[in-house]
Amino acid sequence: MSVADVKKNSEQKMAKSIETLKANLAKVRTGRAHTGLLDQVMVDYYGSPTGLSQVANLTLIDARTIGVQPYEKKMVAVVEKAIREADLGLNPATHGELIRVPMPPLTEERRKEMVKLVKGEAEDAKIAVRNIRREGNESLKKLVKDKVASEDDERRGQDEIQKLTDKFVAEIDKLVSDKEKEVMTV
Repeated sequence: MSVADVKKNSEQKMAKSIETLKANLAKVRTGRAHTGLLDQVMVDYYGSPTGLSQVANLTLIDARTIGVQPYEKKMVAVVEKAIREADLGLNPATHGELIRVPMPPLTEERRKEMVKLVKGEAEDAKIAVRNIRREGNESLKKLVKDKVASEDDERRGQDEIQKLTDKFVAEIDKLVSDKEKEVMTV
């Protein structure tokens, strides 16, 4: 393993942390409807728990309403019950074969709670990035100890890993501020 390998490995891990943060932020509810909110809803499909997107077609009817249309008619009641029991604060209503899931407007207090949640996710991502930086620096120290790299190479490698860390932390901050604006917009 070389200094370049350590840097590349650290960068890949940091990028994965960003992807995880994006996925987690997508689950945070804003005033707008989006089908990603129902991703974690599990439906009892003939005795086995199955993701909602596997048993129904999810669409946006308008900015505040998600449409859920089960592929099988007899699954309508099961899907509606699963959405209601998913503890998302949603109250689905059935219209024939289509289940309408209106998004209740968020109160100011609830929006502030969501912002706290978003900031918590951001802090977790920053901790992950910093841990990756620490692992990278330890790997560089090990290369010097094993006499694979010089101390100058180690210093340069640490500087590069620090620049990567700064870049990814800045990206996390940007993602969080964008999500914060989205949550606080009425």
